[in-house]
Amino acid sequence: MDPYSLVTRNTVEIVTDEELRALLQKPVRRVYAGYEPSGEIHLGHLVTINKLMDLQKAGFEVTVLLADLHAFLNHKGTLDEVRETAEYNRRCFEALGLKDAKFVLGTDLQLNPEYELLVLQLSQEVTVNRAHRSMDEVGRGMDHPAVSQMVYPIMQMADIALLGVDAAVGGIDQRKIHMLAREYLPGMGYASPVCIHTPIINGLDGKKMSSSAGNLISVADTEEDIRTKMKKAFCPPGIEENPVLQVLQHHIFPRFETVVMHRPAKFGGDLEFSSYAEVEAAYGAGKIHPLDLKTMAADYLAEVLAGVHDAVV
Repeated sequence: MDPYSLVTRNTVEIVTDEELRALLQKPVRRVYAGYEPSGEIHLGHLVTINKLMDLQKAGFEVTVLLADLHAFLNHKGTLDEVRETAEYNRRCFEALGLKDAKFVLGTDLQLNPEYELLVLQLSQEVTVNRAHRSMDEVGRGMDHPAVSQMVYPIMQMADIALLGVDAAVGGIDQRKIHMLAREYLPGMGYASPVCIHTPIINGLDGKKMSSSAGNLISVADTEEDIRTKMKKAFCPPGIEENPVLQVLQHHIFPRFETVVMHRPAKFGGDLEFSSYAEVEAAYGAGKIHPLDLKTMAADYLAEVLAGVHDAVV
């Protein structure tokens, strides 16, 4: 695939497309994504990890911010707890295939005078209302937010500036924070980042993915766990909001050139697909049974996660 197609596939928004095309003409281009260390790495994280791998293939230098201080401000644990989780997350990312990325611990970047001054300067410009609204999708307990949670998006803006990146990757829930960065960083002498937004995929029950709901697959799951969960997954006849199809689109086809559905001869025999679009079309036309779709997804997902499970669990 050409660099532009690699960057834009499986995204919901590029801000802006024109700026991305111009960036792709530069000999050196840098991108980052930040992750709060807050528990097991699961399929929700893997959407952006896969996108970072696409960006590496497209010639970007990738930085991963292990945002321990952000996690602390967002009530995800003590600093010692989130730092320990950050190191575990780094090992997971590398085992999942994100090789040769630069990993930066949040506290190594953020607890220095230049950074703190930029945060204070930005805090003079951003209203409390804007900061609150930007956290609606990512913060905990935002009905009664702490002051620390108002600092959170301003720090994320400073992360983009002082990491020296050209682009930022995140789920679409990060959009409001990214738009703050685009609006206010130029006034501080920094360029507006190109923003690459990925979708928020459903949990296996078709509802919002949540650790507390138990509707996700994580790197800690065994192959047996993966197969059991996929077999129980919600898989409606349609293609919209179908979590099994989402697994194939965002986690399987970015990693495999062809995917084979194994079926007994009496049920039509094996099928081979060279693109997600072929699977979607066949399933939408009723040519694939939901159980066969689930089994195929489980086969390949178990392969994707096997290496990380063996390396870090």
